Amino acid sequence: MRLLLAGANAVLVMCIVTASGAQSMPGAEDQRRVERLVATLAQEAAALCPLADPADQSALDRCRATLFQDSYFKRSLARVVLWGRPSPTPDARLRHTTLTQFNPEVLAGLYLPMFMFNGRYAVEYDATEARYRARLEGLFRNNLLPGQYPYPFWHDAKKWNDYQRANGITFWIDPYTSKIVVGQFSRQEGTDPRLNTASRVPPAFDGNWMWVDDNGAPQPKPALFIGLFSSDNPYLDRLQTTYKDLALAMRNSTCNSCHVPDNPEKMKRLVLLQTPVRDGTIAVEPGGIGYRYADPRVEGLNDAQKHLLRMGPVNARQVQQSLRELALALGVSASRLPPAP
Repeated sequence: MRLLLAGANAVLVMCIVTASGAQSMPGAEDQRRVERLVATLAQEAAALCPLADPADQSALDRCRATLFQDSYFKRSLARVVLWGRPSPTPDARLRHTTLTQFNPEVLAGLYLPMFMFNGRYAVEYDATEARYRARLEGLFRNNLLPGQYPYPFWHDAKKWNDYQRANGITFWIDPYTSKIVVGQFSRQEGTDPRLNTASRVPPAFDGNWMWVDDNGAPQPKPALFIGLFSSDNPYLDRLQTTYKDLALAMRNSTCNSCHVPDNPEKMKRLVLLQTPVRDGTIAVEPGGIGYRYADPRVEGLNDAQKHLLRMGPVNARQVQQSLRELALALGVSASRLPPAP
Protein backbone atom coordinates (compact mmCIF):
# COMPACT_ATOMS: atom_id res chain seq x y z
CA MET A 1 0.00 0.00 0.00
CA ARG A 2 1.17 3.48 -0.77
CA LEU A 3 0.27 6.06 1.89
CA LEU A 4 0.92 9.73 1.27
CA LEU A 5 0.02 12.94 3.09
CA ALA A 6 -0.46 16.14 1.13
CA GLY A 7 2.27 18.67 1.79
CA ALA A 8 4.56 16.17 3.52
CA ASN A 9 7.41 13.92 2.46
CA ALA A 10 6.08 10.66 1.10
CA VAL A 11 6.45 7.56 3.20
CA LEU A 12 6.32 4.65 0.79
CA VAL A 13 5.37 1.21 1.92
CA MET A 14 4.24 -1.18 -0.80
CA CYS A 15 2.83 -4.60 -0.25
CA ILE A 16 1.07 -6.00 -3.29
CA VAL A 17 -0.27 -9.50 -3.57
CA THR A 18 -1.11 -10.53 -7.11
CA ALA A 19 -4.02 -12.93 -7.22
CA SER A 20 -3.89 -15.86 -9.58
CA GLY A 21 -5.21 -14.84 -12.96
CA ALA A 22 -5.27 -11.13 -12.05
CA GLN A 23 -3.98 -8.61 -14.52
CA SER A 24 -0.35 -7.58 -14.25
CA MET A 25 0.56 -4.31 -12.61
CA PRO A 26 1.04 -1.19 -14.71
CA GLY A 27 4.58 0.02 -15.28
CA ALA A 28 6.51 2.28 -12.94
CA GLU A 29 5.81 5.39 -15.01
CA ASP A 30 2.06 4.66 -14.95
CA GLN A 31 2.23 4.35 -11.16
CA ARG A 32 4.06 7.64 -10.77
CA ARG A 33 1.55 9.38 -13.04
CA VAL A 34 -1.42 8.15 -10.97
CA GLU A 35 0.33 9.04 -7.71
CA ARG A 36 0.90 12.59 -8.96
CA LEU A 37 -2.74 12.74 -10.04
CA VAL A 38 -4.04 11.71 -6.61
CA ALA A 39 -1.67 14.08 -4.80
CA THR A 40 -2.93 16.98 -6.92
CA LEU A 41 -6.57 15.97 -6.42
CA ALA A 42 -6.16 15.83 -2.64
CA GLN A 43 -4.41 19.20 -2.55
CA GLU A 44 -7.02 20.87 -4.75
CA ALA A 45 -9.95 19.33 -2.85
CA ALA A 46 -8.59 20.60 0.48
CA ALA A 47 -8.03 24.06 -1.00
CA LEU A 48 -11.43 24.42 -2.71
CA CYS A 49 -13.52 22.48 -0.18
CA PRO A 50 -11.71 22.66 3.18
CA LEU A 51 -13.12 21.38 6.45
CA ALA A 52 -15.76 23.78 7.79
CA ASP A 53 -19.00 23.81 9.75
CA PRO A 54 -21.33 21.28 8.02
CA ALA A 55 -24.00 24.01 7.97
CA ASP A 56 -21.76 26.66 6.34
CA GLN A 57 -23.66 27.72 3.19
CA SER A 58 -20.91 30.08 1.99
CA ALA A 59 -18.34 27.30 2.15
CA LEU A 60 -20.63 25.07 0.10
CA ASP A 61 -21.20 27.80 -2.49
CA ARG A 62 -17.47 28.38 -2.95
CA CYS A 63 -16.75 24.67 -3.17
CA ARG A 64 -19.56 24.00 -5.63
CA ALA A 65 -18.76 26.89 -7.95
CA THR A 66 -15.02 26.15 -8.15
CA LEU A 67 -15.32 22.37 -8.53
CA PHE A 68 -17.94 22.78 -11.25
CA GLN A 69 -15.81 25.18 -13.24
CA ASP A 70 -12.50 24.15 -14.79
CA SER A 71 -11.19 22.28 -11.76
CA TYR A 72 -8.51 19.62 -11.99
CA PHE A 73 -10.93 17.29 -10.22
CA LYS A 74 -13.59 17.73 -12.89
CA ARG A 75 -11.05 17.26 -15.69
CA SER A 76 -9.90 14.02 -14.06
CA LEU A 77 -13.35 12.40 -14.23
CA ALA A 78 -14.19 9.92 -16.98
CA ARG A 79 -17.05 10.66 -19.38
CA VAL A 80 -19.25 8.33 -17.30
CA VAL A 81 -18.51 7.97 -13.58
CA LEU A 82 -20.17 5.46 -11.24
CA TRP A 83 -21.13 6.80 -7.81
CA GLY A 84 -22.50 5.30 -4.62
CA ARG A 85 -21.66 3.15 -1.62
CA PRO A 86 -19.60 -0.04 -1.33
CA SER A 87 -21.55 -3.25 -1.70
CA PRO A 88 -22.98 -4.64 1.55
CA THR A 89 -21.58 -8.00 0.43
CA PRO A 90 -18.00 -8.42 1.69
CA ASP A 91 -15.34 -8.51 -1.05
CA ALA A 92 -17.93 -7.88 -3.78
CA ARG A 93 -16.46 -6.78 -7.11
CA LEU A 94 -17.30 -3.36 -8.50
CA ARG A 95 -19.27 -4.92 -11.33
CA HIS A 96 -21.54 -6.54 -8.76
CA THR A 97 -22.11 -3.31 -6.82
CA THR A 98 -25.18 -1.13 -7.32
CA LEU A 99 -23.96 2.29 -8.43
CA THR A 100 -25.42 5.35 -10.19
CA GLN A 101 -23.94 6.76 -13.38
CA PHE A 102 -23.16 10.45 -13.74
CA ASN A 103 -21.33 12.64 -16.17
CA PRO A 104 -18.52 14.85 -14.81
CA GLU A 105 -20.67 17.98 -14.59
CA VAL A 106 -23.25 16.31 -12.35
CA LEU A 107 -20.69 14.70 -10.05
CA ALA A 108 -18.48 17.80 -9.78
CA GLY A 109 -21.38 20.24 -9.46
CA LEU A 110 -23.84 18.38 -7.26
CA TYR A 111 -22.33 15.47 -5.35
CA LEU A 112 -18.64 16.07 -4.63
CA PRO A 113 -19.38 19.52 -3.10
CA MET A 114 -21.41 17.72 -0.43
CA PHE A 115 -18.04 16.75 1.08
CA MET A 116 -15.19 18.70 2.70
CA PHE A 117 -11.61 17.46 2.55
CA ASN A 118 -8.53 17.60 4.79
CA GLY A 119 -5.85 16.86 2.16
CA ARG A 120 -4.95 13.38 3.44
CA TYR A 121 -5.01 10.47 1.01
CA ALA A 122 -3.81 6.95 0.31
CA VAL A 123 -3.39 5.19 -3.03
CA GLU A 124 -2.66 1.60 -4.02
CA TYR A 125 -3.12 -0.66 -7.02
CA ASP A 126 -5.87 -3.28 -6.80
CA ALA A 127 -4.86 -6.22 -8.99
CA THR A 128 -8.31 -7.83 -8.74
CA GLU A 129 -10.11 -4.78 -10.13
CA ALA A 130 -7.13 -3.81 -12.32
CA ARG A 131 -7.54 -0.22 -11.13
CA TYR A 132 -5.91 2.13 -8.67
CA ARG A 133 -7.83 2.71 -5.45
CA ALA A 134 -7.35 6.20 -4.00
CA ARG A 135 -8.89 7.19 -0.68
CA LEU A 136 -9.43 10.91 0.06
CA GLU A 137 -10.41 11.69 3.63
CA GLY A 138 -13.41 13.97 3.94
CA LEU A 139 -16.57 14.90 5.82
CA PHE A 140 -20.17 15.09 4.60
CA ARG A 141 -22.12 18.35 5.01
CA ASN A 142 -25.04 16.93 6.96
CA ASN A 143 -26.48 20.15 8.38
CA LEU A 144 -27.46 22.12 5.26
CA LEU A 145 -30.98 23.28 4.45
CA PRO A 146 -32.91 20.44 2.77
CA GLY A 147 -33.04 22.27 -0.56
CA GLN A 148 -29.23 22.35 -0.86
CA TYR A 149 -28.92 18.61 -1.51
CA PRO A 150 -29.24 17.25 -5.07
CA TYR A 151 -32.32 15.31 -3.95
CA PRO A 152 -33.70 14.08 -0.61
CA PHE A 153 -31.04 11.55 0.41
CA TRP A 154 -33.23 10.86 3.46
CA HIS A 155 -35.87 9.07 1.36
CA ASP A 156 -33.87 6.05 2.54
CA ALA A 157 -32.79 6.27 6.19
CA LYS A 158 -29.79 4.00 5.67
CA LYS A 159 -28.57 6.00 2.70
CA TRP A 160 -28.74 9.23 4.71
CA ASN A 161 -26.90 7.66 7.63
CA ASP A 162 -24.23 6.23 5.32
CA TYR A 163 -23.71 9.71 3.86
CA GLN A 164 -23.43 11.48 7.21
CA ARG A 165 -21.18 8.80 8.74
CA ALA A 166 -18.79 8.80 5.77
CA ASN A 167 -15.27 10.04 6.47
CA GLY A 168 -13.89 9.74 2.99
CA ILE A 169 -14.38 8.84 -0.66
CA THR A 170 -12.66 5.98 -2.46
CA PHE A 171 -11.94 6.80 -6.09
CA TRP A 172 -11.15 4.03 -8.57
CA ILE A 173 -8.81 5.18 -11.32
CA ASP A 174 -8.14 3.60 -14.71
CA PRO A 175 -4.36 2.97 -14.73
CA TYR A 176 -3.93 3.81 -18.39
CA THR A 177 -6.23 6.79 -18.94
CA SER A 178 -5.63 8.20 -15.41
CA LYS A 179 -9.34 9.00 -15.23
CA ILE A 180 -11.62 8.45 -12.23
CA VAL A 181 -14.24 5.86 -13.18
CA VAL A 182 -15.88 5.11 -9.80
CA GLY A 183 -16.41 7.04 -6.55
CA GLN A 184 -17.68 5.41 -3.33
CA PHE A 185 -18.31 7.23 -0.05
CA SER A 186 -17.90 5.22 3.13
CA ARG A 187 -16.62 5.19 6.68
CA GLN A 188 -13.27 3.72 7.63
CA GLU A 189 -11.66 3.52 11.04
CA GLY A 190 -8.39 5.17 12.06
CA THR A 191 -8.82 8.44 10.18
CA ASP A 192 -8.59 12.09 11.17
CA PRO A 193 -10.63 12.60 14.39
CA ARG A 194 -11.93 15.87 12.92
CA LEU A 195 -13.93 13.79 10.44
CA ASN A 196 -16.73 13.20 12.91
CA THR A 197 -19.88 15.22 13.23
CA ALA A 198 -23.07 14.99 15.27
CA SER A 199 -25.75 12.92 13.57
CA ARG A 200 -28.69 14.87 12.21
CA VAL A 201 -32.25 13.66 11.88
CA PRO A 202 -33.50 15.00 8.51
CA PRO A 203 -37.10 16.00 7.80
CA ALA A 204 -39.52 13.16 7.07
CA PHE A 205 -39.66 12.26 3.38
CA ASP A 206 -43.14 12.98 2.04
CA GLY A 207 -42.68 11.37 -1.36
CA ASN A 208 -41.89 14.65 -3.16
CA TRP A 209 -38.55 14.73 -4.98
CA MET A 210 -39.06 18.42 -5.83
CA TRP A 211 -41.02 20.98 -3.83
CA VAL A 212 -41.62 24.70 -3.29
CA ASP A 213 -40.35 26.36 -0.09
CA ASP A 214 -42.19 28.91 2.06
CA ASN A 215 -40.92 31.73 -0.17
CA GLY A 216 -42.29 30.11 -3.33
CA ALA A 217 -38.82 29.08 -4.60
CA PRO A 218 -38.47 25.67 -6.30
CA GLN A 219 -36.33 23.14 -4.45
CA PRO A 220 -33.83 21.50 -4.53
CA LYS A 221 -31.84 24.49 -5.68
CA PRO A 222 -28.92 22.57 -7.27
CA ALA A 223 -31.39 20.86 -9.63
CA LEU A 224 -32.19 24.30 -11.06
CA PHE A 225 -28.51 25.13 -11.66
CA ILE A 226 -28.43 27.61 -8.77
CA GLY A 227 -24.87 27.97 -7.53
CA LEU A 228 -23.38 26.33 -10.61
CA PHE A 229 -23.35 29.32 -12.94
CA SER A 230 -22.79 33.01 -12.38
CA SER A 231 -26.00 34.84 -11.47
CA ASP A 232 -25.39 37.28 -14.36
CA ASN A 233 -24.93 34.52 -16.94
CA PRO A 234 -27.06 35.68 -19.91
CA TYR A 235 -28.13 32.11 -20.72
CA LEU A 236 -29.19 31.08 -17.22
CA ASP A 237 -32.86 32.05 -17.56
CA ARG A 238 -33.16 30.22 -20.87
CA LEU A 239 -31.46 27.15 -19.41
CA GLN A 240 -33.79 27.07 -16.42
CA THR A 241 -36.86 27.59 -18.60
CA THR A 242 -35.83 24.76 -20.94
CA TYR A 243 -35.18 22.46 -17.99
CA LYS A 244 -38.56 23.26 -16.42
CA ASP A 245 -40.30 22.62 -19.76
CA LEU A 246 -38.60 19.23 -20.00
CA ALA A 247 -39.44 18.42 -16.37
CA LEU A 248 -43.09 19.35 -16.98
CA ALA A 249 -43.21 17.17 -20.11
CA MET A 250 -41.74 14.26 -18.14
CA ARG A 251 -44.26 14.80 -15.36
CA ASN A 252 -47.14 14.84 -17.85
CA SER A 253 -45.81 11.61 -19.34
CA THR A 254 -45.74 10.07 -15.82
CA CYS A 255 -41.97 9.55 -16.13
CA ASN A 256 -41.59 10.42 -12.45
CA SER A 257 -43.61 7.40 -11.40
CA CYS A 258 -40.63 5.24 -12.39
CA HIS A 259 -37.58 7.40 -13.11
CA VAL A 260 -36.86 8.74 -9.63
CA PRO A 261 -33.80 8.11 -7.46
CA ASP A 262 -35.26 5.07 -5.69
CA ASN A 263 -36.34 3.51 -9.04
CA PRO A 264 -39.41 1.69 -7.61
CA GLU A 265 -40.16 -0.16 -10.85
CA LYS A 266 -36.48 -1.10 -11.44
CA MET A 267 -36.69 0.41 -14.91
CA LYS A 268 -33.74 -0.29 -17.20
CA ARG A 269 -34.86 1.33 -20.46
CA LEU A 270 -35.78 4.82 -21.52
CA VAL A 271 -38.09 5.32 -24.49
CA LEU A 272 -36.09 8.42 -25.45
CA LEU A 273 -33.49 6.04 -26.89
CA GLN A 274 -36.15 4.67 -29.26
CA THR A 275 -37.42 8.05 -30.46
CA PRO A 276 -37.07 8.43 -34.26
CA VAL A 277 -35.01 11.56 -34.93
CA ARG A 278 -35.60 13.28 -38.26
CA ASP A 279 -33.47 15.76 -40.15
CA GLY A 280 -35.07 18.93 -41.46
CA THR A 281 -38.44 20.42 -40.55
CA ILE A 282 -41.17 18.20 -39.14
CA ALA A 283 -44.52 19.17 -40.64
CA VAL A 284 -47.31 20.37 -38.37
CA GLU A 285 -50.99 21.15 -38.94
CA PRO A 286 -53.73 22.97 -37.03
CA GLY A 287 -55.17 20.91 -34.25
CA GLY A 288 -57.32 21.83 -31.24
CA ILE A 289 -56.32 25.29 -30.00
CA GLY A 290 -52.82 25.02 -31.45
CA TYR A 291 -50.87 22.72 -33.73
CA ARG A 292 -50.09 19.03 -33.92
CA TYR A 293 -47.64 16.98 -35.92
CA ALA A 294 -48.98 16.06 -39.34
CA ASP A 295 -47.41 12.61 -39.21
CA PRO A 296 -49.57 10.51 -36.87
CA ARG A 297 -46.52 8.42 -35.91
CA VAL A 298 -44.81 11.55 -34.55
CA GLU A 299 -48.00 12.88 -32.99
CA GLY A 300 -48.41 9.55 -31.22
CA LEU A 301 -45.12 9.98 -29.32
CA ASN A 302 -45.32 10.95 -25.66
CA ASP A 303 -44.59 14.49 -24.47
CA ALA A 304 -41.01 13.71 -23.41
CA GLN A 305 -40.21 12.25 -26.84
CA LYS A 306 -41.74 15.28 -28.58
CA HIS A 307 -39.66 17.57 -26.39
CA LEU A 308 -36.57 15.63 -27.45
CA LEU A 309 -37.45 16.22 -31.10
CA ARG A 310 -37.94 19.95 -30.51
CA MET A 311 -34.30 20.10 -29.37
CA GLY A 312 -33.29 19.59 -33.01
CA PRO A 313 -31.72 16.54 -34.64
CA VAL A 314 -28.12 17.31 -33.59
CA ASN A 315 -28.95 17.77 -29.91
CA ALA A 316 -31.43 14.88 -29.90
CA ARG A 317 -28.82 12.49 -31.29
CA GLN A 318 -26.31 13.67 -28.69
CA VAL A 319 -28.82 12.88 -25.94
CA GLN A 320 -29.48 9.45 -27.43
CA GLN A 321 -25.76 8.73 -27.73
CA SER A 322 -25.30 9.59 -24.06
CA LEU A 323 -28.19 7.27 -23.15
CA ARG A 324 -26.61 4.54 -25.26
CA GLU A 325 -23.27 4.92 -23.46
CA LEU A 326 -25.10 4.81 -20.12
CA ALA A 327 -26.94 1.60 -21.09
CA LEU A 328 -23.74 -0.08 -22.25
CA ALA A 329 -21.99 0.93 -19.02
CA LEU A 330 -24.89 -0.68 -17.12
CA GLY A 331 -24.10 -3.94 -18.88
CA VAL A 332 -26.95 -3.88 -21.40
CA SER A 333 -25.92 -5.80 -24.51
CA ALA A 334 -25.59 -3.68 -27.66
CA SER A 335 -27.83 -6.20 -29.45
CA ARG A 336 -30.71 -5.19 -27.16
CA LEU A 337 -30.43 -1.50 -27.99
CA PRO A 338 -31.95 0.30 -30.98
CA PRO A 339 -29.52 1.06 -33.84
CA ALA A 340 -27.10 3.90 -33.11
CA PRO A 341 -28.28 7.30 -34.43
